Amino acid sequence: MVITKKAVDSDICRDKISKLLDTLDIEYNDISLYILAFIHRSIVNERPDFAPIHNERLEFLWDAVLELVITNNLYKNFKEKQEWELTDMRSSIVRWRNLAMIAKELWLSDYLFLWKWEELSWWRNNDYILANTLEAFLWALYIDTSFKNVSDFIDKYIYSTLDEIIKNDFIKDYKTLIQELIQAEFDITPIYKVLKERGPDHDKEFIVWVFMWEKCMWEWVWTSKKKAQEASAMNAYKKYNIKK
Repeated sequence: MVITKKAVDSDICRDKISKLLDTLDIEYNDISLYILAFIHRSIVNERPDFAPIHNERLEFLWDAVLELVITNNLYKNFKEKQEWELTDMRSSIVRWRNLAMIAKELWLSDYLFLWKWEELSWWRNNDYILANTLEAFLWALYIDTSFKNVSDFIDKYIYSTLDEIIKNDFIKDYKTLIQELIQAEFDITPIYKVLKERGPDHDKEFIVWVFMWEKCMWEWVWTSKKKAQEASAMNAYKKYNIKK
């Protein structure tokens, strides 16, 4: 999947992304793959002449590759753990909040190609966008080089965060934590509802509430139903613990 000179201002893109690859000591073959990884959908929506496709589609492939590498590492390194424990550990590593933190440490936000309005809205610092960008970048590395290279990269920058995750007890996600907390105390399960959708189809936002009985515990807005649920659960969990 190559971005041609006609589709992208190649001088600007190549100079920008080549600096990142040099910093990460990556010997690349096709820089257009990495350029694609940093093209946000806002550019495609407003300037299709600049780039015909954006990086979000790349996640489809990358999710499978990332989970394969992490699963293999956990299986080899934690022989005493049960399947459900390994699943929780894997989820904590590939969770978007953790990937966003890694993306920030690698300064990936500096290399994003955004449309001007998204720049003004500080989308460059949006955790969800940064997590997606890291996943897309890893896809480019996998396609351009080899499974071994991308596996080494994951070991160095992503799997290595597991020690900190364990240390800070970040294994379980907030949806699980709030469910366990509410079930233990009230023997009921929190319910997530999409109260409203807004915006155009290519940039839709979802307003999600998490309910206990018929009472709203927290509301959150996001461009993904799943991410909105996770953020709602996180805030509900923190709010509930403070009140207890």
